[in-house]
Amino acid sequence: MKHDGLSVLESRIAADLARTAHPSAPWLEPVPGPDGKPAYDVIVVGGGQSGLATAFGLQRSQVTNILVLDKAAAGQEGPWRSYARMHTLRSPKDFTGPDLDVPSLTYQSWHEAKFGLESWDELALISKGHWADYLGWFRHVVGIPVRNEAEVVDIAPAGGLLAVTLSSGGKAETLHARKIVLATGQESLGDWTMPAPLMALPASRSAHCAEPIDFAALAGKRVAVIGAGASAFDNAATALEAGAAQVHLLCRRPEAQVIQPYRWLTFRGFLRHLSDLDDAWRWRFMSAVLALREGFPQATYDRCARHDAFSLHLGAPALSAIDGPGGVEIATPQGSLTVDFVIAAAGIEIDLSVRPELAGFAGNIASWADRYAPPTAERDERLGRFPYLGDDYALTERVPGATPWIGDIHLFTIASTMSFGASGSSINAMTTAVPKLVSGITRGLFRADVELHWASFQAYDVPQAVLR
Repeated sequence: MKHDGLSVLESRIAADLARTAHPSAPWLEPVPGPDGKPAYDVIVVGGGQSGLATAFGLQRSQVTNILVLDKAAAGQEGPWRSYARMHTLRSPKDFTGPDLDVPSLTYQSWHEAKFGLESWDELALISKGHWADYLGWFRHVVGIPVRNEAEVVDIAPAGGLLAVTLSSGGKAETLHARKIVLATGQESLGDWTMPAPLMALPASRSAHCAEPIDFAALAGKRVAVIGAGASAFDNAATALEAGAAQVHLLCRRPEAQVIQPYRWLTFRGFLRHLSDLDDAWRWRFMSAVLALREGFPQATYDRCARHDAFSLHLGAPALSAIDGPGGVEIATPQGSLTVDFVIAAAGIEIDLSVRPELAGFAGNIASWADRYAPPTAERDERLGRFPYLGDDYALTERVPGATPWIGDIHLFTIASTMSFGASGSSINAMTTAVPKLVSGITRGLFRADVELHWASFQAYDVPQAVLR
């Protein structure tokens, strides 16, 4: 039986959405695909928090012929039940997100309905499990159409539309859409980075933090974690809590990053208008932000530091890692250490060509390096590889006219960071970023159909009054 509080809340949500549905008039005509089947107006790839928020925003704009695709099983979308190894979200509990400023849809409303007002008052940070449960409930209560276990493996032009090839149940299938939103989170940039010194290690000795890791098997073992961002500490803590005998966290910098730049930039002006600045200012801000690692909060550090088996090594990048009979010997400027297992927490390599859905046209996706040359002191080759997006989050062409159809592919992921700041992978930016994205999508759909709208207007003959 559903919790009474949730039943009451869901009734309130239905009333709120009905009262704020203006304008409710449908405005998009069905478009047939090359196969004769109706095409979707928008396909959203990714059913995590950003994909759900985007779909909800589209629905609120009466773009209802949509479909969300996710490669994971239902309930497993996003990182929350896989490689997110923190206990709680790092965002403050009162940050709003997918609700898009509908009060009854906020996490707070769900939490209070499910656990009570006192529980909310006592809550410090949101449990990652509760956040995942909230997202599943959100998807249900607003009626977002999601197809799970459907992995997009190719995107191509198809007679004025986009053909989306997906793999589902071992079979290939093609769907058609006018527009595509890629809401694939952290993975959108390319592939997870394995530092060069670790490349030759066997799978039995190493893993990336985004991979499945048998932490129980690390009980009594010596472990090294390469990296010093929040995820590195999360993985170190998980190993310690599983009973690892020693956990060494290797930070290449002489000081750990304890300042979280994303806390500073969480204000409406920056979140809403960074993308309105010229390239020089956007690059200046975001290159400075991204040059810093994600700062870890006190609770994340304490989760490791409370264990005597934990050691933090500053100024200690891994120079080499050699597997031997006694374990993996890692050389650092501070000396060598020997461990049984190594976890890499070094982020993602930016290479759009390794993404299967982008591989066919990655060579013509414009990057920041193609469009902007920063001052010498601000140059950063890695950041130059970020895609340079249009003001509607759309991909832009390196060679104009070669692949014009990619302008109907909108990138709402961590890959949009250089162009828009915190957006497609950030809870705190959703209430400003999603409306901007949705506005860009609906603008494109309206412009494409402007002649149809003109004809509809000319044919409109519904009288409002009868003269007697």
